[in-house]
Amino acid sequence: MSSVVNHRRALHRIPELDSQLPETVSYLRSVLEPLSCRCTSPISGSVCAFFDAGRPETVAFRADLDALPVQERTGLPYASAHPGQMHACGHDGHTAMALALAEYVSRHLERLPRNVLFLFQPAEETTGGARPLCETGILKCCHVTRIFGLHLWPNLPAGQVFSRPGPLMARSNEVTVTVTGQSVHLSRASEGRDALAAGVAYYQRALALADSLPPEQPHVLGFGKLTSGAVRNAVSGSTVLEGSLRTYQEETYRFCRRGLEDLGAAIAAEHGCGVTVFLSEGYPAVWNHEGLYETVRAALGPDAPALLERPALAAEDFSFYQRQVPGVFFFLGTGNTPELHAPDFTFDDEAILPAGTAFLEHLVQLA
Repeated sequence: MSSVVNHRRALHRIPELDSQLPETVSYLRSVLEPLSCRCTSPISGSVCAFFDAGRPETVAFRADLDALPVQERTGLPYASAHPGQMHACGHDGHTAMALALAEYVSRHLERLPRNVLFLFQPAEETTGGARPLCETGILKCCHVTRIFGLHLWPNLPAGQVFSRPGPLMARSNEVTVTVTGQSVHLSRASEGRDALAAGVAYYQRALALADSLPPEQPHVLGFGKLTSGAVRNAVSGSTVLEGSLRTYQEETYRFCRRGLEDLGAAIAAEHGCGVTVFLSEGYPAVWNHEGLYETVRAALGPDAPALLERPALAAEDFSFYQRQVPGVFFFLGTGNTPELHAPDFTFDDEAILPAGTAFLEHLVQLA
């Protein structure tokens, strides 16, 4: 069995959450420290491995370490040993491929055109570990001029790599709308201020706002949760709507944000309620550097990634690295597997991970 498969299965047994990754970090260090690299942990739950080839520039590869609070139901012989925690998003596979690439780099360092930096980061699923890692200055310190990342992706052909120039994954912002009214008994409804009616009006008009955008500005705005009121026979005094906004272009995001805030003011005036609209900062859009993408496509020829026709509406904190240096993110197909984050998500690691590792080896050799 190949080392990349062994790494994946070892990591799959020890899923950990957010930045609390002691077993995962220990495993990484046990693999990396015997290699010809310098290991550091610039932020909690991270491991960075720098391979110095004596070159003026460095190429970086990112892998995410954290798992999800999901009870595994795969039945695998190497299933999670941590109840209620599972590598259900493929981060075990990402990390395993990066470790296998590090082993390759250690063997061939003197022949590579650049130094190589591996960024094993925590908290991709929660607060976004990429941002604080960037803020340590490690990319500048190591003279990184390009960065690559790879994500396992269901319902794409197994073992095949896909990407596209420009937008690949969406900007993600959580939307919370809080409506404060005045609760009275329904027999005196005219004396109250109905927070439920105001919330429903906000919901309907927010969706109409999103529908007004032209199709060349892809986006998603939706609300999955509405809570309101206390009892059936009283006017609701409070409503909270919780939703999500996904966009790619900054102008689309600004239009939606301004529209949602203006809508809150209009609903407040019409219904006599207090309305606050909060959008989380979220992750920026994953936007592949067009020039670097073309360099990869031209240099790899028949081994170049296939073109992904449409960007995905999922979000990823790899985008923070792309704000620092040119970067390209790729999808590695897992075939007809369960969806990411599902308790039964798994894939044919013996077929898919060696193909992904071979693709990464092509990238590290690019001039």
